[in-house]
Amino acid sequence: MAWNDPDWGKKNNSGGPPDLDELWRKFNQKLNAMFGGKAPSPGGGSPMGAKAFGGMGVIAAIALLVWIGSGFYIVNAGERGVVLRFGKFLETTMSGPRWHLPYPFESVEVVNVEQVRTVEVGYRNNVKSKVLKESLMLTDDENIIDIQFAVQYILKNPEDFLFNNRHPEDAVLNAAETAIRQIVGKNKMNFVLYEGRAEVAAQATKLMQEILDRYKTGINISKVTMQNAQPPEQVQAAFDDAVKAGQDRERQKNEGQAYANDVVPKARGAASRLLEEADGYKQRVIASAEGDASRFKQIVAEYNKAPVVTRDRMYLDAMQQILSSTSKVLVDQKGGNNLLYLPLDKLIQQSAPEAAAAKPIPQPESAPSADSTARSREAFRSRDRETR
Repeated sequence: MAWNDPDWGKKNNSGGPPDLDELWRKFNQKLNAMFGGKAPSPGGGSPMGAKAFGGMGVIAAIALLVWIGSGFYIVNAGERGVVLRFGKFLETTMSGPRWHLPYPFESVEVVNVEQVRTVEVGYRNNVKSKVLKESLMLTDDENIIDIQFAVQYILKNPEDFLFNNRHPEDAVLNAAETAIRQIVGKNKMNFVLYEGRAEVAAQATKLMQEILDRYKTGINISKVTMQNAQPPEQVQAAFDDAVKAGQDRERQKNEGQAYANDVVPKARGAASRLLEEADGYKQRVIASAEGDASRFKQIVAEYNKAPVVTRDRMYLDAMQQILSSTSKVLVDQKGGNNLLYLPLDKLIQQSAPEAAAAKPIPQPESAPSADSTARSREAFRSRDRETR
């Protein structure tokens, strides 16, 4: 058969190619049977083709509706929808049912802006699973500490979060590590480990937010939590000993301060009491001296007026003052009356308490000499009152 034969393609001989019209007819029959049409007669060509084209139109309409319906989407509460047209940012939609041009014209990225996301620095999932290249940091006093902390953040701008950084979580991790290393490097080890942990976390939050805003990441740092801060494990035992020594030093200082607080006020009180007593004694001596001087002046004035009377009065006052506190009895023999009444009961009552209180050591008795006895008797008999 020649290539220019007009009957080529219409006959289905055993050795030739298939008939195209026959193949098309069989395809239309199967398609019509699928959509509920009647099988065409062998001689009808044109009604069959019309029904086939009608079925294809229905399929196209259904496909068009499905394609249009694929543009509907729902944005939940706390989420934002970022619409892209041919990959370029178009708009940000709020919560609720929304529609955009279907693919490939437009697409949408739904981003949760209220979800609290966490980035761990220095560990992964557990503080025991340490990442030493992140956790080991150098302090201002040239000490190394092992620190782990967690960063919690939310999104404040979904457009910046999606388009300005390729890996936003890595950006948060790097910014957190940079901020905490800078702050730790400016402080002493004891400040970071003990009293300054809250201040370090607050400074890290502020510095981290400044770094992320500079790179326009659309991230808002909500909280930085210090999970663990301690010296490296290799020097932990020595560090514990140093801490115990410091605690012992503080304890001894407190004990010494307590002792000083107890002793110093007492010493100051005793010193103040002695000063007051000395001042009282001084005032008493001065007052007594001034009184004696005043009395002496008065006596001198009276003595100048009446010397004899004043002298007798002074003598009587002195003798009354002396004899009022003694148990001795003086007898005047000038009148020749040797009969005396001695109040022995009063003398015994007065001498008994003095003997009970004193109890002198007994001395061996010695006989008085004759000369002393005679002298005392002669003095007793010849004693007369002085001339006044």
